[in-house]
Amino acid sequence: MAVREGEAFGPWLGRQLRRTDISQSQLAERLGLTRAAVSAWINERAEPREETKQAIAEILGIDVESVRNRSLDATAQLPLQWHHRPAHADGGREYGNAAAFAFDADLSVLAREATQNSLDERHGATEPVRVCYTLHELNGEHLKAFLEAMHWDDLREHYEQAASAQQKVSRSLRAALDDLSDSKSLLLLRVDDYNASGLTGPEYSDGRFAAVVRRQLDSHKQSGGRAGGSYGLGKATLWATSRLGLVLINSTLSESHEGRSERRVIGRLDLPWHEVGGEAYAGPAWFGEPDTEADHKGVSRSWWADEDTTRGLHLERQTSEPGTSFLIVGAHDASGDAENLQEMHDKLVRALADGFWAAMIGGRDAGPLLDARVTTLRNGDVLIAEERVDPHTHHPALSRALQAYLDGETVDELTSGDQVARADVPLVVTPLKGEGRARDKGREHLAVLLVTPAADADERVNRVVCMRGNRMTITEQRPRDLPLGTMPFQAVLLAGYATGRDTDDVAAAEAFLRASEPPEHDRWARTEELTSLYERGARTRLTEFRGEIDKAVRGLVGRRETTRKGGPAALRELLKLDGGGPAGGRRAQGFPTVRSAHAHVEDTGAWHVTVGLKLPDAEDPWLLTPVAKFDVRSGGRPAVTWALLTATDNCRVEGGNLVVEAGVRTAAFTGVTDPSSHPVQGDLARLVVDVQKTRGGSA
Repeated sequence: MAVREGEAFGPWLGRQLRRTDISQSQLAERLGLTRAAVSAWINERAEPREETKQAIAEILGIDVESVRNRSLDATAQLPLQWHHRPAHADGGREYGNAAAFAFDADLSVLAREATQNSLDERHGATEPVRVCYTLHELNGEHLKAFLEAMHWDDLREHYEQAASAQQKVSRSLRAALDDLSDSKSLLLLRVDDYNASGLTGPEYSDGRFAAVVRRQLDSHKQSGGRAGGSYGLGKATLWATSRLGLVLINSTLSESHEGRSERRVIGRLDLPWHEVGGEAYAGPAWFGEPDTEADHKGVSRSWWADEDTTRGLHLERQTSEPGTSFLIVGAHDASGDAENLQEMHDKLVRALADGFWAAMIGGRDAGPLLDARVTTLRNGDVLIAEERVDPHTHHPALSRALQAYLDGETVDELTSGDQVARADVPLVVTPLKGEGRARDKGREHLAVLLVTPAADADERVNRVVCMRGNRMTITEQRPRDLPLGTMPFQAVLLAGYATGRDTDDVAAAEAFLRASEPPEHDRWARTEELTSLYERGARTRLTEFRGEIDKAVRGLVGRRETTRKGGPAALRELLKLDGGGPAGGRRAQGFPTVRSAHAHVEDTGAWHVTVGLKLPDAEDPWLLTPVAKFDVRSGGRPAVTWALLTATDNCRVEGGNLVVEAGVRTAAFTGVTDPSSHPVQGDLARLVVDVQKTRGGSA
């Protein structure tokens, strides 16, 4: 057992007496000393002589070195048990963990929340956090051995009773139990992190361990204000991803507890309220050793497991680096997007790439923050080989942009297809309540905007990916009012600590943006925390920030047409919107207008165009008809047909028309023309899209 620093003698001796059921008076009597002497040792007022330590070792049945360095317990391991929390004395009932419903039981959500927590707990500043996701399907003897190791038989009756009610969680449990019985197989998903802090701290008091294992809505982040999470909800996704509500944990600590650091193991089960044998139980249960302390006697606490035990529970860790392994028992993807092992494997890889591509990139002066991998096993054998998530493969243009910034290779304006242009974007941080002066608008923080031409394989273009802290993607936004003919681009917005700076304005911006995020951490908007902590005007500052981002993007992409290989010239005067008025007259006030337009010619010769609309407030729905025409060199503009017309944002397609509901202020659609209807080759003409008001004017 590795020892980082010896446990104090008094607490260690007190625990050994409880584990061996020896009182202080009995120890004193067997040593021929007074009870006061033993009490002084336990209360850390004194420590026994060497000859007395040898006598204590004989009484406890261990060697004297274990007394000197406090590296072992007198009883190596007490019998493991499941302890179920008794029902509330006031009759209150919880039919499930409400925190688990804050997020969807989706593998991409799990990857986002669990990996964010690992990043927030990065231990060594010079090395990345290594995160490994392992899917492992068990059946036959492998399944039988695992269920035996986790004392499944002790849980059967609790599961059956918890699954017998009519609430949502009970119905889900019933389905999970039936599937386990029918298929005789079980899917495990282990999430390991290395170079992380581990679940340090005491069993029940404040610390990382209690925050994760014992409490709800306790974030307990100690990452110097850089944490991505702040609500303490993310850990609930681990239990939400388990159809059985069961997670087993093995942690290697960065700071020793009870004189030890390796293989701190415990399990937690979240069930709804239920009754077994006439006794009512609140729902949560813990798997571990029975506690011997008077205040928690009989409660299951974590224990220091041996290697055979962690191997039997599928919790063995690859190295002795600090960090934690979470084993999700009965893992699933409730979205239905991933139903087999290959699909689940691929979805985890995509989710890690989408959420954390920026954290996986290092620069000249510092390496990446994160290394992520996914492996799939069946009965201990490799089914899908370990796949390291490569940000440059999944997001080449975005990765190029951040790499250039970290390497100091950005430019002021784009003149070639592989350059990255940089601009500063001001964010005014509203003062905290009670700290601002009269008419004090706030403090300015300069975020960093990076823009680069999109890669040919990019499915989504002309977007700004926004991040802060440890460079986890927070939100994406599409810049408004882009110049017509803008070449497809990708942009990254670095705010707060993501800029790589560490000044007072950075810390202020980080806290301000974190306060503006909901539990999902997927946007910057008005929240209760924002309005509670900051002076009036905080929401306006966020709106202004969005406008400054759009302005900076327009400044970079509208300066000069970049040189790219292949394809037609950038489109100009791509769209016109028919307002139904007289020729040459001004457009009637209150009619939809174009806010953005992006297009390219596909390899098939078809034009692919995405149009964003800005609509006035209206009491009735808008019914609009997009018409595609070719602007040829002579003659009229012949119409071409749509091969595909799809709604992108805030609208729907019905019979070739766009329907935009009343009150909607922005909408977008995508159209792909039919090359067989083209009068000339697609790249020999400009495309004009007429968005006309459909006869009747309303849906």
